Amino acid sequence: PQKTSFHRSHTLDYKNGYAFSRLPREGVGGEQIYPNQLSQNELDDLCTRGPMLTYGPAKKAAPPSFIPAYVVFDKKVLKFDAYFKEEVSISPEEHYRIRQVGIYYYLEDDTMCIIEPAVKNSGLFQGKLMKRHRVPKNDQGDFYHWKDLNLGINITIYGRTYRIVNCDSFTKMFLESEGIVVNPPEELVSDPYTELRQMPVQKSIVPAGPDPLGQFLAYDPKVLRFYAIWDDTNHPFGDQHHCIIHYFLADDTVEVREIYRRNDGRDPFPVLMKRQRLPKTFVDKKMSFPSCVLEITNAEVLEWYSPKDFGIGKTITLLGRTFLIYDCDKFTQDYYREKFGITEFQPLEINEKPLEKVPQVIPPYNGFGVPEDSLQNCLSLFPKPPRKDIIKMLENNLKVLRYQLALVSPVPEDRNRRFILSYFLSDDSISIYEPPVRNSGIPGGKYLKKTRVAKPGSTPENPIYYEPSDFTIGSTIEVFGHRFVITDADEYVLKYLEGNAESFPAATLQSLRAHFLPRHAVKETVNNDIPKQDLDNLIEEVQKELKLSHKYLNTRRFHEVFHLSDKNGSGILDKGKFLDLCEKLEVPTSTILLKKLIDYCSCGEDKINYRDFLRAFPT
Repeated sequence: PQKTSFHRSHTLDYKNGYAFSRLPREGVGGEQIYPNQLSQNELDDLCTRGPMLTYGPAKKAAPPSFIPAYVVFDKKVLKFDAYFKEEVSISPEEHYRIRQVGIYYYLEDDTMCIIEPAVKNSGLFQGKLMKRHRVPKNDQGDFYHWKDLNLGINITIYGRTYRIVNCDSFTKMFLESEGIVVNPPEELVSDPYTELRQMPVQKSIVPAGPDPLGQFLAYDPKVLRFYAIWDDTNHPFGDQHHCIIHYFLADDTVEVREIYRRNDGRDPFPVLMKRQRLPKTFVDKKMSFPSCVLEITNAEVLEWYSPKDFGIGKTITLLGRTFLIYDCDKFTQDYYREKFGITEFQPLEINEKPLEKVPQVIPPYNGFGVPEDSLQNCLSLFPKPPRKDIIKMLENNLKVLRYQLALVSPVPEDRNRRFILSYFLSDDSISIYEPPVRNSGIPGGKYLKKTRVAKPGSTPENPIYYEPSDFTIGSTIEVFGHRFVITDADEYVLKYLEGNAESFPAATLQSLRAHFLPRHAVKETVNNDIPKQDLDNLIEEVQKELKLSHKYLNTRRFHEVFHLSDKNGSGILDKGKFLDLCEKLEVPTSTILLKKLIDYCSCGEDKINYRDFLRAFPT
């Protein structure tokens, strides 16, 4: 603040006509200027800022992208070969054991693991001895790093000292690239006890006698296979059984297996004769000795079966069964060619005996059900219903022939009983119905359900059933011990037989025509020559009215009752009796059309043709 002079030195001047600047000789206000008051960095900056002032600041290159270590060193592993010495205190043959291992160092996360290669039949728990993790180096919290690993050094991991002797080529290149001098490799020490076991063992002298152990070791997996046949046809239900005989060379035992074929009717039992030694010749002994329940020993057998007893074409008896050998496999042929010098192995041709076909005998009918249904139990294990004639059922569906029957009986009460026989053309079955009669003491109803009825004299094995040709007026039929006489028939029976006259005898057709001849005399006209066409038209109108107002009339009962009331079968009834029957059956005779129909059906003053009247009530 006390400074009063602030003038500056002259620095701009001209020399030889050129303007130039010079450094000030004094400072502001005449102060002394000291040489070089700038730092070295400021002087360097002044030297380098010349281009920057001219061209601007230089552009710096972008820094390289950051790559983490676990990406750079992914799947890069350092592998060292090492071994450690393990003390053995429980074996007199070895005092220590050398175990060779591999040390793996993973560069991506600085973890280590130790793996011991598995040795067959070593008896040791080998494989991964130490799982992968960061291994502590000391008690200060340091961990092993790849810089601590090198060849020819010892490292201690969890109290066990490992000697590193070698490494792979990648490990050596990586250590050298990081500036580490890799020591020369060493020889991998082998386990002395393992080398001792690999030395050849001196073979002992085999005695001259039989050696079961040597035989087992020499022939353990070798088996002779023979194809044989066991002929059992001389026994009841016997057959020719194809078998395979196995001879085990390891212990001279024999096994027999049966060959099963598809649908041969036998249970596939695995073994016919279990594996055992089979005796060929026994020592002489008493016949009363119970040898069947005792085991056979060597003292009781003079000779056992051997490979020389088997061969193609030979017959051998094994435990009471005789087998004929007809072929063998290739290994068996090579064995006999080398052992016994046999060269012929031509298989035998086996001619199987043809089976005698046993005729099927049908047992007699037992009386249960129909014979055709009972026969199915004899033809198959799972019986099926008898096959029906479908074409006949379709052609004759709903076609029924009705006849009126009278019971032939010595009992006076049964002489006036009347029955309706219905013959169904679709399956040739018969049903019999007895119309109930009031105050007769007989309830009536179904007398015989729908079934086929055989003629008397026919056998159950070959039954002959009733047919429409057997039903003639006045003929007698027998139904399960009951005799009936045919007294009347429906007009549809005559129409059907005339339409199929070639299928029925002329006597049956002539019997029905003679029975219906008196009725046909009055059929064309009714009551004072009323035209038949007018009667047909009136019947159609009555049927239409009944469909609208009386749908649930039992028309079948109308026909049965009217036919039973007509004792002589003329088709004509007294008018009073006719009206009583209509009242009893609740026939709506009060309607105008039905009254007109009764007038049309009248024959004179006291008679009515009920057949024309029943045409209005079809069944």
